[in-house]
Amino acid sequence: MKLLDQIKEHLEKIYGGVSDKDVRPFEQLITRWEKEDWQAAKTPTEKNVYLISYGDSIYRKNEPTLPVLHQFLKEEVGDTITDVHLLPMFPYTSDDGFSVTDYRAINPELGSWSDIRSFSNDFQMMFDFVANHMSKSSEWFQEYLNDHPEYRHYFIPKDEQFDSSRVVRPRTSPLFHEYRGGKTAWTTFSEDQVDVNFKHIPVLVEMTDILLEYAHQGAASIRLDAIGFIWKKSGTTSIHLEEAHEIIRLWHTVINAFKPNTQLITETNVPHQENISYFGDGTNEANMVYQFSLPPLVLYSLMTHKADKLTEWAKSIEKVSDSATYFNFLASHDGIGMRRTEGILTDEERQQLVEQVKRNGGEVSYKRNPDGSQSVYELNINYSEALVNKGEDLTEMDGVKKMLAAHSILLSVIGVPAIYYHSLLGSKNDRNGYEVSGIPRRINREKLEFDRIKQELHENERRSAIFHGLKEMINLRQQESAFSPYAVQEVMEIDPRIFALKRVNDRTGDEVFFAVNTSRDDVSFDLPYHGTKLWGPVGNSEPITLGAYDFIWLKR
Repeated sequence: MKLLDQIKEHLEKIYGGVSDKDVRPFEQLITRWEKEDWQAAKTPTEKNVYLISYGDSIYRKNEPTLPVLHQFLKEEVGDTITDVHLLPMFPYTSDDGFSVTDYRAINPELGSWSDIRSFSNDFQMMFDFVANHMSKSSEWFQEYLNDHPEYRHYFIPKDEQFDSSRVVRPRTSPLFHEYRGGKTAWTTFSEDQVDVNFKHIPVLVEMTDILLEYAHQGAASIRLDAIGFIWKKSGTTSIHLEEAHEIIRLWHTVINAFKPNTQLITETNVPHQENISYFGDGTNEANMVYQFSLPPLVLYSLMTHKADKLTEWAKSIEKVSDSATYFNFLASHDGIGMRRTEGILTDEERQQLVEQVKRNGGEVSYKRNPDGSQSVYELNINYSEALVNKGEDLTEMDGVKKMLAAHSILLSVIGVPAIYYHSLLGSKNDRNGYEVSGIPRRINREKLEFDRIKQELHENERRSAIFHGLKEMINLRQQESAFSPYAVQEVMEIDPRIFALKRVNDRTGDEVFFAVNTSRDDVSFDLPYHGTKLWGPVGNSEPITLGAYDFIWLKR
């Protein structure tokens, strides 16, 4: 079937009927992009490890920061990291980049599109597409306020006939705000972040064009930020609606027609079953979904020294398809989300996490529920600091071992691992960043000066131990096809303190057994088979004994 016919089918499902006039802009879009040179992206393998970073996470004073970050990663990280996820790199007005004023421009403080293309010569790039909303200072919204005919329907005014009583959103601010001239607009996240109106077909055309531009400018992966909110319907929750899913399917169709294997990654910070619905049938929607359950469950396991909750949950995580898998992470620019623990941890267990984070210098953010109540939304803290059990982990090296143990899980479970720059670099809480800004998420968004961080990576014992330990683990993992993003996993029950699984690559026949001790006790158990020890305690005695926070990789 021709691409235009496929697009028309998607549009029929989204809008319930379209005319030739509605389809014609997509025909023009296809004609324009067919003239460009395209090259397929590479399918992810066990070698792919993402780094999550802002474009200015590493800086030198008075210099564009993209070349500085690029230089730092080439010199200090090299081939250990294959993909770099640049958080929004566009001009913006608030929310550390997530209130974009121009989707097609690079923030001049970071650099230029030329810097992005140079970056992509050494690392595969992941761009952030903040498709749900944009800044109130954007040209689009200003023209909406001016009642310009082209932009009159680009945003969503308040409608007294629209029943918004069931709307689900992660904020306690008003759903609608009023702007210049008495104009109103839907604002899921903040007064400065105005939702665009995908019910207006020209908006979908424009957004599809931007998506293709990102792929053409070098994106091998594209993160669809807050994508579950893009369609609103009266009387519903206005999240995860079928029209939103169909728009992602349309984008999957279009982008694969021009640049096959480009990874569309959906960011939906919601309970597990809602999250994995974005796989579609496993071939037609997201290539990866964020594995939001992993960060709090790994933290809970190492906090309580019990892996049973993690084990039980992991049994439900299976191979999706040969083209879809999980985007696994422990830390990110946001906090440790708590919604995905619903139905997995009890309220008492969730409160344990809240109390530990507060003890360790972190903050807690809340969301408003449809009934007007509030509940914990996320924990704002550096992940390595969240792991510390006060009064029990007495030395910094205890914290290092827990950090490496946590990441042994990240590097072993099915999917593609992504590591936040502060985790890789062994950072701590930036309390000053939070206190100065009043923004809880700033506690884990500190910018690092180039020369200073290079020096500390080699002279600061804690930073160095985490950084070099993670690099060693990653480099070893990248050699084993059993860690392919599409290799199956079998979760094993050995001991309540042990999280264990096998990864098997059906194509190569390679198999790796993994086990990590989440407790401070020595735990002994029989290995499932004899094999080559890739990582683990010295010696080959049976049964194997894992000390506090030790882990093993055993290749069959």
